[in-house]
Formats: sequence, structure tokens, C-alpha cells
Amino acid sequence: MTEPTRTSGPDPLLDEALDWVVRLKAGSPTRADVDALQRWRAQSPDHEDAFKAAARLLRSASAAAKELADERAAAAPVVVLPPRPSRFLTRRILLGGAIAAAAGYMMIRPPLDMWPSIDELSADYRTGKGEQRKVMLAPDISVELNTQTSLALRPTPNETRVELISGEASVVARRSSSTPLVMLARDGRISALQADFNARCLDGVVSVTCLDGIVTVEQDGRSVQLRKAEQVTYSRAGLQASLPVDAKQVAAWQTGLLIFRDRPLASVVDEVNRYRAGKIIITNAELKRRLVNGTFQVDKLDNFVAQVEQLFGARITSLPGGVVLMS
Repeated sequence: MTEPTRTSGPDPLLDEALDWVVRLKAGSPTRADVDALQRWRAQSPDHEDAFKAAARLLRSASAAAKELADERAAAAPVVVLPPRPSRFLTRRILLGGAIAAAAGYMMIRPPLDMWPSIDELSADYRTGKGEQRKVMLAPDISVELNTQTSLALRPTPNETRVELISGEASVVARRSSSTPLVMLARDGRISALQADFNARCLDGVVSVTCLDGIVTVEQDGRSVQLRKAEQVTYSRAGLQASLPVDAKQVAAWQTGLLIFRDRPLASVVDEVNRYRAGKIIITNAELKRRLVNGTFQVDKLDNFVAQVEQLFGARITSLPGGVVLMS
């Protein structure tokens, strides 16, 4: 898959898309701003393509700005001025550099994660809260996206490659060739030829569970081979050792269930927040540590707050915007 070649002249639609990116990245966006952006994107396929191009440009410019800053910190104090770029490129480079500097080279997250980030909005496939979606990436590769999941296509000449930007996905790979499916997640790489696996990328931590077959997970020069009912996690702290897990429990979301065994309430609430409208916040440290054992139906999580109130005697305060405080 190749992208169309752009000319070096001005592109009004891309300029508008960049303005949207700047507004959401450098300012203090509201839910209304995000809704307005979605209406702008829905005007035509060209609007949607322009937004995705602007988001890709942002990522590239941010990475370039970080590399430039690292080089300047390590290099001798000699400044070499590059040739003056065109007006078209100058505007984009300045925008990317300004955004990268303002964001500290990190993607700004919405308050309380109440709506998607720029990276998530620019994904090729994305699900909202409580939504699940199955896509066929190829005749021999299917992916089921769980709630609040963003997946981007990252095609290369010799690989079928995708990126799990955030969320959770279950993959079935039945490759008829010797070329594996490659899934990127954070700074790691997951590959499989004939396997089923579950990948989860949340809050800087990636966990990969082999449901069937053999899956290879690589990060920072280290690799682990997983077999059925084995799981490995990685983060900035590195690739951990693989562990045996209950594969049926990990994949229960595909049947509409959330299963918790000796999980602190704080962890359970974090998971429920991914499915349920609004945001539940626990303000009591002791309540956060209470252990939960139970099975919950995804389509009946509106009862979750009342269940916690009854089971643990929690005090519930409801606020505007679907925010619920537990204490």
C-alpha cells in the first residue's frame, strides 16, 4: 500500500487539518471541540484523509524535533543553517516544532481520558466506549477490537504490519506464506504466523497473551516466545519473564464478560471505566485496596456503581458529565 504523492504547493484542506491539530494539541480542548472536529472530518473522504495526514505529520515532526534537540545537546556549539525551505514546508515544520516543544515531545492526554487523543483519532480503525469491532486485515488475518481501541495500518513492502496505538485487540493469524503478521505496540514488536493472541496496550504497559499457537514478542533487543496460555508484559522497565495465565479469563471480553479474581477495586474500576460512559473515581485509599472477585456483564455495567455501594458500603457522589466519586 502506498500513499499518494503530494505536490509541494499549498494544500488548503491540509492547512485546515493542521489548524485542528494545533487547536486540540496546544490549547485546552473541550468535548464540544472534539465533536466539532468529528463533524469536520465527516464532511468528505478528503477531509478525513487530510486529518490523518496532519496527525502523521505531527508525529514525524515531534520525533524530528526530539532528535534535533538530542543532537544539539551532544554536539559542539557549531550552528549550520539549512537551506531556506518553501513556505509550505516552513509552516508545517514550525507547527510541528512548536507542538513538540509545548507538549514536551509527549502526546497530551485529554482530562480524565474522557475523549480520545490525537493519535487515537487518527487511527485507521477505532472503537468507542463499550464498542467492539471485527476487521479483516487480510484473508488470513482477522482482528477484533475491544472497547476504546485504536489500530493503525503501517504497511511495508515485506511485512503485514499494524500498530496497536492503545486499547486491546484479539488477533487470529493463519498466514499462508512465510511472512508473519507484525503488530507494533509502544516500543515493542509482536509477530505470529499461525497463532491466536490477545494484545493490550494501556498506560505505557503492553501485555501479550498467547491463546493458541506460537507468538514472538520483542523489545529492546530481547525476545520471548509464547505458547498457549502464556503471557508476557513489557514497558519502559523492559521485557518481563513470561508467566502462565488463564487464557479464557483474558479473552472473556469477547463473550461480553469481565472476570476479576482477587483484583483491587482500583484496578477493577480502571477496567470498568473503559466500557462504561463517564468516569468513576475512587477517593478513599482503603476502598481502592478492597479485593474483588466476580464476573460482570459488559452490557450491564450501569449497575456497577450500585453494586460497589452495596458490597463495600461506599459513599457515592454523582457529578455532571457522568463523573462518579466513590469514598
